[in-house]
Amino acid sequence: MKDDWATFGADLHLDLTGASGLRTGLMDALREAARSGRLAPGTRLPSSRTLAADLGIARNTVADAYAELVAEGWLTARQGSGTRVAQRAAPRPPAPAAAPRTRPPRGRPAHSLMPGSPDLATFPRAAWLRAARRAVTRAPHDAFGYGDPRGRVELRTVLAGYLARARGVYADPERIVVCAGFVHGLMMLGKVLRARRVREVAVESYGLDLHSGLLTDAGLRIPCLPLDGLGSETRALPGMRGAGAVLLTPAHQFPTGVPLHPDRRAAAVDWARSTGGLILEDDYDGEFRYDRQPVGALQGLDPERVVYLGTASKSLAPGLRLGWMVVPESLVGEVTEAKGWSDWSSSALEQLTLAEFIESGAYDRHVRAMRLRYRSRRDQLVAALAERAPGIRVTGIAAGLHAVLELPRGTEAEAIRSAAWQGLAVQGLSFFRHPDAEDRREALVIGYATPTDSAWTGALDALCRILP
Repeated sequence: MKDDWATFGADLHLDLTGASGLRTGLMDALREAARSGRLAPGTRLPSSRTLAADLGIARNTVADAYAELVAEGWLTARQGSGTRVAQRAAPRPPAPAAAPRTRPPRGRPAHSLMPGSPDLATFPRAAWLRAARRAVTRAPHDAFGYGDPRGRVELRTVLAGYLARARGVYADPERIVVCAGFVHGLMMLGKVLRARRVREVAVESYGLDLHSGLLTDAGLRIPCLPLDGLGSETRALPGMRGAGAVLLTPAHQFPTGVPLHPDRRAAAVDWARSTGGLILEDDYDGEFRYDRQPVGALQGLDPERVVYLGTASKSLAPGLRLGWMVVPESLVGEVTEAKGWSDWSSSALEQLTLAEFIESGAYDRHVRAMRLRYRSRRDQLVAALAERAPGIRVTGIAAGLHAVLELPRGTEAEAIRSAAWQGLAVQGLSFFRHPDAEDRREALVIGYATPTDSAWTGALDALCRILP
């Protein structure tokens, strides 16, 4: 059966790096894909408009490459049929006899539903470029120096207004520290907590081991809080006598996808007030809620006991390396000292561009557009599962960039192995489980924001094929 781009959605994964020109690089990559059999004869290619958008190049470049490859005989193009890989464009060598495979084929997967990344093809290049031009034109001379270790005041001022309006955060510019993302912010906070003689930071029983690892690298122990359908059991904090801080994702727990119940929000704040502890609030995707208005940040309940951490990694792109912390007044000096004497972590020009991007309203427009896009993706995922895998339940709220697919006990490992054979990259819930967690549920954590438009249908098809 021939693969059809419109219905199968294979991702070309074209690598144009190192090419002498974009058109030449695209042609070489397509020839190699057809020659190796990765693009089978008869495979329908995406339209020139779609592929150009995916690769971030001009449509004419793609159209010219297609036309040249048609002339060479690698591709065929017919009115109403689109552009396809020509039949027997290159001879295939006979497959050598081999013993039955016992492990999935190696190499880059055809599809990825890994959580944690936005759709990078939708980065607002034109709007960002306009903001960058305005920012450079207006930049004061001192913007090209080493700078305030807290970050550019222009960005901190704009962020204070935006966070107050969009997330309910009390954010004075003097209490904002710009960083290179959440990981960078957590590294600094680990230093500060250790210097304050904190020995333990409570964490959620499911979360990123990278974050837990940063805390343990700072010499901190990480006992875990129980987690259920109401979020982390923060009422257990008073019983953790050694904990001086707790790391939470209250708006949308990662990865289980549940919000922290109001009673448990209040319990966390009460614990911090009574013990002098700190709450580290990871608001990684708090702007993306689809069934209602986003719940305000926990920081608004007590700005002196909560460190708020936000980032542009999910709303725009992780490659920008831009994040921010809103810290209690008593911590500003310590966090600034932990960062260093100058702002070496984030480009001043990128900070000024983001400030201009937010102030112009482009950031709000982009977030609104992405809400619609990701909501549509999630709805399509739920509908496909209801039709083709009705025994699989999607859990968590309608929010963020990922969904959790509950699996029957004992099937998670087999589903991941099946996905590897299908060329599908997925992540199991067990990957995020704290070693001391009592909850042993099994599930897949599906990042529905990751695929490009041209790859989404194929990724969804592959997912449905591997579910028990």
